[in-house]
Amino acid sequence: MVALLVVAAVGFVGEVSAKDASVTIKNQSDWELHQFFLSSANSDDWGPDQLRSAVIGTGKSFKLTGIPCDTYDVKLVDEDGDECVVKSVDICAKGETWTIGSKDLISCQQKSN
Repeated sequence: MVALLVVAAVGFVGEVSAKDASVTIKNQSDWELHQFFLSSANSDDWGPDQLRSAVIGTGKSFKLTGIPCDTYDVKLVDEDGDECVVKSVDICAKGETWTIGSKDLISCQQKSN
C-alpha cells in the first residue's frame, strides 16, 4: 500500500545512534500534508506533530532523522483536515524515501474512517 507510509519520525532530541533511522517523505499527492504524528504501535497516544510548523507541499519533500528503530502507528493530516492512519509501520532503516501519492492518501483515508 504505501511505500506511502513507511513514513515516520519521532523528533527525539539527543544523540543519533546506530539504531536510529532517517526517512525522506516525498509528497506526490494533490494535497499539502500539514501534520504528521507517531505513536507506539497499537497505542492511542499520539506524540507531537513531527512537522511542527512545516508543511510538505505538493511535489516537495521533508526529511525526518533520529527516529528510534521501532514499530509505530503513523497519522498524516492533509490540508483539508482528512486523516490517514497506517498501523504497525516498522521504522528501522537508514536513508529510506517514501512517496505518498493521491491514490495512497484516498485509500488510506477511506480505511481510517
